[in-house]
Amino acid sequence: MENHQNELSKKIEEKETIQEESQEEKNEKEVAIRITNLCKHYKMFARKKDRIVETLFPAYQRHGIFSAMEDFNLEVRKGEVLGVLGKNGAGKSTLLKMITGVVTPTSGNIEVKGKISSLLELGTAFNPELTGIANIYQHGQVMGLSNDEIKAKEQEIIEFADIGDHLYQPVKTYSSGMFARLAFACAINVDPDVLIVDEVLSVGDMAFQLKCFKKFEQFKEKGKTILFVTHSITDVLRNCTRTIIIDAGRKIFDGGVKEGVERYKKIIVGLGTKESKEGLLTDQELLAKNPNYQANLKNSTNTWKSHFMENPNVINYGNGDAEVIDYGMFTIDGDYISVLENDREVVLKSKVLFKKDVKDPIFTMTVKDFKGLEMCGTNTLIEKIATGNFKKGDVVTVSFRQKINVAAGKYTLSFSCTHFDHRGELEVLNRKYDALLIEVLSTKDTVGLMRLDCDIQIEKMKEEAENETRKQ
Repeated sequence: MENHQNELSKKIEEKETIQEESQEEKNEKEVAIRITNLCKHYKMFARKKDRIVETLFPAYQRHGIFSAMEDFNLEVRKGEVLGVLGKNGAGKSTLLKMITGVVTPTSGNIEVKGKISSLLELGTAFNPELTGIANIYQHGQVMGLSNDEIKAKEQEIIEFADIGDHLYQPVKTYSSGMFARLAFACAINVDPDVLIVDEVLSVGDMAFQLKCFKKFEQFKEKGKTILFVTHSITDVLRNCTRTIIIDAGRKIFDGGVKEGVERYKKIIVGLGTKESKEGLLTDQELLAKNPNYQANLKNSTNTWKSHFMENPNVINYGNGDAEVIDYGMFTIDGDYISVLENDREVVLKSKVLFKKDVKDPIFTMTVKDFKGLEMCGTNTLIEKIATGNFKKGDVVTVSFRQKINVAAGKYTLSFSCTHFDHRGELEVLNRKYDALLIEVLSTKDTVGLMRLDCDIQIEKMKEEAENETRKQ
């Protein structure tokens, strides 16, 4: 009996082991890019002769070290569209160049499964002395394609580039626009497993840009793995499934797209570059620092926001020189409203308390969808309104009166107070992002994201109709 139980237990353990191994194999197959402990260091020389001395006499070290990438780890799964955010000089392009093999890492390991097509520096494989058609074949060979495979793609590349007879002229005679079109067509019209894009989706004229974005959408629909570097927050929100943020060569964020975009917004204005919530003032800190703020919140039923559906995960940050202490949405008559029709005027109000003297503050309002995409918004700077100066302890009510012509759906309202400091740089005093949850209704169907109230006129042309009839 005991032997039978032992054998049964052994079989169960073996089965579980096999299942675990098969799951590990499955997970392993799902990984498209794996980066482990990646570092990239550059030698920095103060003078030219120091470089010569070190080259001739390696024992005499005359250089300093610039760390472009430090202890970087990342896994990207098949089918993911990864948005890579970061300020200029953060290390985004360095990372992509190492993944594509253009730059050699100082240390660490990069594993890429499948064929890579990169849209980094367009036309790097081109020979300016050769014709466009010859460069199509040269680029394909660099990508590892056979001549037969390039031939199969040739017509598709020619049609996509759409540069006419210039295709049979040397590339050195091309305008910058024609060069970019051909280079983009060569890079995009292969069938890669991994596509790497670095700020090059907007080449050429508007018609060509539309073609580029449609091709990009096709790659997404096919489930290709895409690494997407851009400074356009809107493009990240629309296209990406995951976001990382790089700062000074280190990954400081890896997670959801909306959360990543909000974190990046803080970094742009000099807040939140560390893992801690630097620059973020909690309600408790505000209460402790300013008795006026505490007086405003003593009775929550007296606040505007208590009449609305507040977002428990409101994004609240700034340097604390001012605080958006209240906000709400009202009818023209001053009644509270949380559901509005998109053809009627509404008043959005924010109440701001100044805790320091501030010159020419900027008051803002933004409507965003639940993905974090900014649908519309404005501020006193855009509207060319001089706000004046405010003293410590001043409280101001800001009213934005307009129609919100977005499509029917659920949205968030954001309010903030910013200003430009003495150096001319934008300084966030306080932002309350995604503060209120609202719903927009529409009295008619809409196409796309916005409601259009269009006056359409139809006029029957009798003479032209008679002429057409005679021709037939």
